[in-house]
Amino acid sequence: MSTQDDRSAEERTTTVMVVDDHPMWRDAVARDLSESAFEVVATAGDGPQAVRRAKAVTPDVLVLDLNLPGMPGVQVCKELVGALPGLRVLVLSASGEHADVLEAVKSGATGYLLKSASTQELTEAVRSTAAGDPVFTPGLAGLVLGEYRRLASDPAPVAADEPGAPRLTERETEVLRLVAKGLSYKQIAERLVISHRTVQNHVQNTLGKLQLHNRVELVRYAIERGLDDV
Repeated sequence: MSTQDDRSAEERTTTVMVVDDHPMWRDAVARDLSESAFEVVATAGDGPQAVRRAKAVTPDVLVLDLNLPGMPGVQVCKELVGALPGLRVLVLSASGEHADVLEAVKSGATGYLLKSASTQELTEAVRSTAAGDPVFTPGLAGLVLGEYRRLASDPAPVAADEPGAPRLTERETEVLRLVAKGLSYKQIAERLVISHRTVQNHVQNTLGKLQLHNRVELVRYAIERGLDDV
């Protein structure tokens, strides 16, 4: 089977939930994603409803607005990322305020897209988010990387350098360095001449060994140890 066929099959199995308090916008986003071969398994119009339904349907990707009645989007993100380990969150917001972007990332969002994005940009963002690659509206990626660096000055989340701590393989360390430099999984795969899935497996193994939960913590760990400068 060709690479294109493989990608199409993967898209058909990607489940998505759309959360927004504006019914017409929510329905339009859900329709666009359905027409792009994603399976929209649920929608929600407020925070508490989003949490309940997401836990019930366990989507691969949650497309989430921040300004929600009942519970802020960042709180929804934080609660669901903690409850559903495999969940990826793509924030789709009208706000490009730096504070909103950083708060979303801290809450566990994989990406942040403005509502001014085209349908094609949205579908590409959902596809990348499902693969675990960070996606940000142009101009925001540098801001987020700067926040990663600031977080590196905080206490480490794990004491992985203590005696007896799990050791990473040479390949896992190599992948970790490239993640810290901001490369996507696709770019890492091309750089190392390995498959996208192999990169994902290395990242998942590294997260498990270091007892970390997401890419934000992984980049923070790498920057703390200067791996992004290697």
